[in-house]
Amino acid sequence: MSETKDKAKKNAYDLALTAYNQAMKVFHKGDFLKAQESLKAFLDKHSSEKELLDRVKIYLNICEKRIKKEKIVLKSFDDYYQFGVYKLNRNEYPEALKAFEKALELKPKEGKILYLLSNVCHKMGQEDDCLEFLKKAVKADKYFSILALNELDFEDLHENKKFNLITRMK
Repeated sequence: MSETKDKAKKNAYDLALTAYNQAMKVFHKGDFLKAQESLKAFLDKHSSEKELLDRVKIYLNICEKRIKKEKIVLKSFDDYYQFGVYKLNRNEYPEALKAFEKALELKPKEGKILYLLSNVCHKMGQEDDCLEFLKKAVKADKYFSILALNELDFEDLHENKKFNLITRMK
């Protein structure tokens, strides 16, 4: 009888360990909402696994803190510009695009925003928008044509006729 109980405990522990590992995979991918759900499910199903409970509670607390992002209030052109650059550097292109578009509303002819919008659109695979924003940026300041020609992100556009026409503008 004792052998059956030991086997049942081992099976329960193996199931708990598998659930814990799956939750940790999601956690390490940065999907804290999904990780939180998995960790809560773990607590519901495997509350008898004392060895893992403390770790689960710690990670659950981390998830909750990361989900509760501080609300950043963006008001000025500089706020949107800086936030857009931050999002661009984190490869969060849709958020960067929104921030730069808002900055552009505040300063419609600002070359650096037009250039950054071009860059974001390129990274998102929106070539026509990329080139249109680049054209506007170069019209605002021809310095952006030099920058674009030396931009590693635009290397794949060097054979593009429209890109070459834009960067050769006077």
